[in-house]
Amino acid sequence: MKLRLAVLESASCKPKKCSYECISVCPVNRSGRAKAIDADTAVRAQPIVFEDACIGCGLCVRACPFEALQIVNLPTELEEEAVHRYGVNKFKLYRLPVPKEGQVVGIIGKNGSGKTTAIRILAGELKPNLGDPEKEVEWEEVSKRFRGSELQSYFKLLAERKVRVAHKIQYVDLVPKKVKGTVGELLMRADERGIARELASQVGLDKLWNRSVEALSGGELQKLLVVATLSKDANVYVFDEPSSFLDVRERIRVARLIRGEAKPGKYIIVVEHDLAVLDYVSDQVHVLYGEPGVYGIVSLPYPTRSGINEFLDGYLRAENVRLWKEPIKFRVHGEAAEVKGGKLVSWTALKVEVGDFRLFVEPGEIWENQVVGIVGPNGIGKTTFVKTVAGQLRAVEGTVFPAREGEIAVAYKPQYVSPELFPEGATVLDVLRASNPEAVMPGSWLYLELTKRLKLDKLLEREARSLSGGELQKLALAGALAREAHLYLLDEPSAYLDVEERLGVAKIIRRAVENRGAAALMVEHDIMLGDLVADQIMVFSGDPGREGRAGSPGPVKRGMNALLGDLYITMRRDPESGRPRVNKEGSYLDRMQKSRGEFYG
Repeated sequence: MKLRLAVLESASCKPKKCSYECISVCPVNRSGRAKAIDADTAVRAQPIVFEDACIGCGLCVRACPFEALQIVNLPTELEEEAVHRYGVNKFKLYRLPVPKEGQVVGIIGKNGSGKTTAIRILAGELKPNLGDPEKEVEWEEVSKRFRGSELQSYFKLLAERKVRVAHKIQYVDLVPKKVKGTVGELLMRADERGIARELASQVGLDKLWNRSVEALSGGELQKLLVVATLSKDANVYVFDEPSSFLDVRERIRVARLIRGEAKPGKYIIVVEHDLAVLDYVSDQVHVLYGEPGVYGIVSLPYPTRSGINEFLDGYLRAENVRLWKEPIKFRVHGEAAEVKGGKLVSWTALKVEVGDFRLFVEPGEIWENQVVGIVGPNGIGKTTFVKTVAGQLRAVEGTVFPAREGEIAVAYKPQYVSPELFPEGATVLDVLRASNPEAVMPGSWLYLELTKRLKLDKLLEREARSLSGGELQKLALAGALAREAHLYLLDEPSAYLDVEERLGVAKIIRRAVENRGAAALMVEHDIMLGDLVADQIMVFSGDPGREGRAGSPGPVKRGMNALLGDLYITMRRDPESGRPRVNKEGSYLDRMQKSRGEFYG
């Protein structure tokens, strides 16, 4: 196969700190020798190595001490399928997802692989340049490029302005900064179909009708955006990560709203990292793969079940592409989990008060080598319980105490991570090194499986307090898991992580617990991640914001059956991967499991 070389130039290198001379392959001399460029010139926002000149000798990659250069081999056949490029030596997208009338098309893939670029093109917000950043392309030309495919007719409608697009953005925290008013005022302003109030009642926003948008939580903002988007009189509805910040109950509610709009004449596209939600809401899926930040390739469409299974298997058969080496397999949980180790922490019956909120917790215990998942609605006291175990809150009744002699070391990853969590002036390197020196030692398992997997290796010289919200979450999670501790308290560890990162973190949690003889308490709304990691679960219920009640840690199957029974949702096991799948409401399996009282298969 002929190969074409694409080169990524990163801003990782810094002129003031670098004593090296960046090098570029000479376009004239093909002997493999290199010519030097002064550092100040090389590190400007200009290409260091040019694709047409690069002969793949690898000199520049080996010479750079900051891993600021990558040389990536791309099949030449893909060049005919280039859709958009941001510039020379910049990110390039190959192929596009195919919208289907009357169906929900799901998209999964790594962060930085081009998902947002793809949906912006399909929404008509970004005009593709077909791989040539210096070329001005009209929509008619884009339509011709995809002649013979369903995308041709779609782009023709887009070019003729015969379709209208409603796009739910990814970052909900931008809403209070851009708009002002109450929930009711904003929804009435967005409502073009006369259904906003009805949709709002289905996700509980009717109770917040007169609340200011500035006072809404992340989950409430998410529901507001979803309802506002569906209230638009559009032909195409695009949802970028609609389940973020939502608990299990609300994720399914929102997914039901979206599925309900899959009607003739409508196109729906959903980008989602929660595979259980994606499985529930989608009719077919596309997988985006490639090198994050360098290039992304959109796979052929797959039926939802087989597409997700092949993604978990790490091998896309139709593409003949290996995504990762080992397939992800799920455990089938029995009624009782085997305990290997001694008791680590226990607590009596607890009563915790925070303002007007009260939490009641039944007696329980955590054992070595055990991961206990915590599930339930938002505002029900899950974080309150974790903070009580961490010693940040004190129960007004009952006690949490170690079940063995000596002090127990605790590593805590909070739900919300602010810049003030990290020392002023500390870099990412400083934070990770303070947690565990191995986390910044190339070649160690912590560096490879944690620091590199979460892409923190590219941020080591950055000041911790300057990071974005998602980067802060990843740093806090990495710092907690890197520590040598007896008990890990992880509040929503999947926040801001893509599917591959979530699966990687699941492995790290299990490895940290088993290798160190430790235990973990994990608050998680991603059902699939919780199922993959947890040995036991605690189910929280009650009146959100007022009173919460938590049972003792118990078998995963029993706890999930109780949780899903309350939601009136059924899940079954996929026979190939063993992953839990949400049954479509009213399907044969859904009716059969409900009649038996088996909500969690």
